Amino acid sequence: MAPTEQQRKQAKLKQLSGGKAPKARVARYLKKHVEAQLVEGAKSALLLKGIRCSDSMSTVLKDLRAIKAPYAKLLSKNNVIVPFEDEGQQSLEFLSTKNDCSLFALASHNKKRPNNLCIGRTFDRKILDIAELGIMRYKSLADYAGNPKKRLGSKPMMLFVGDKWHLDADYKRLQNLLIDFHRGDPVEKIVLSGLDHVIVFTIASEPGADESVKPLIHQRTYYCKLKKNPNGGKAPLPHLTPSGPDMDFVLRRTEFATPDVWKLATKQPSVNKAKKKKNQSTNIFGETIGRLHLEKQDIEKMGGRKSKALRKAEAIEREEEKVAIDDELGREKEEMAAEFQQTYGFREE
Repeated sequence: MAPTEQQRKQAKLKQLSGGKAPKARVARYLKKHVEAQLVEGAKSALLLKGIRCSDSMSTVLKDLRAIKAPYAKLLSKNNVIVPFEDEGQQSLEFLSTKNDCSLFALASHNKKRPNNLCIGRTFDRKILDIAELGIMRYKSLADYAGNPKKRLGSKPMMLFVGDKWHLDADYKRLQNLLIDFHRGDPVEKIVLSGLDHVIVFTIASEPGADESVKPLIHQRTYYCKLKKNPNGGKAPLPHLTPSGPDMDFVLRRTEFATPDVWKLATKQPSVNKAKKKKNQSTNIFGETIGRLHLEKQDIEKMGGRKSKALRKAEAIEREEEKVAIDDELGREKEEMAAEFQQTYGFREE
């Protein structure tokens, strides 16, 4: 008989806190959730409210749950959590471990930081990255009532527009965090019909603006419908329709992982790494080039096809060589006989 949901949660928390190991039947069910896996599935997100949360920020969390479903869990109660303090991070680590979520989003609102959204992720049940976003403008899913929406569990196409995404270290890490937050279930292949929405993040930085003022980031979500290309061709044409949610936000405070922790978090097991093929490479055109190693060949000893004329020429050449050798031997014999007669006074018989 399988353990109940309550028994699994209690045994899991007890094992994480260093208590007595659970029973065998419970351990079998916890193995795939607690132990590290070579290929991880989709990351779930924990959505929760801070000390104070306005109605608009509550709407943001509800829309995040809608676009992240079924990999999202929304907590309705307010939590006394300050994410950039040690106690607050400990609370986030506890709640994320308890709810089996490696991503989190904390919404809050106060006079100093209005419409505040903190998104982050954990590694080894510890806080890895936190980014604080200040939402300046928001358009919810309800504002696009009647427009087509994405299907449940579909993966988004993501587009990042702007030079800061790859020139600035903080925005480069924020880009990685946003991709990790929205990517969904990792797959090896995807059909065209599964591409039904696209999320665009654009950094709008005015030329000549003060570098101390952080630029505004525009997030837009579109429903994508693939239609047949009227000009012909196999690739269909995408038709985009705004579907929401849309928001404009700025990057406030950040607390990203140190280089050592980041290297440890991104380390891949050797089993997952593709083995390098020896003597094989790819050129700039995408063509595979191979190199073969053979023993040294003696071309002179290689037998090939010979014509009749070549065989006659070889026979004549051998005959001439034989005659030349006989003449040379005859001359040497005569020279030796002359030397013998000069030395002894008579010819050798």
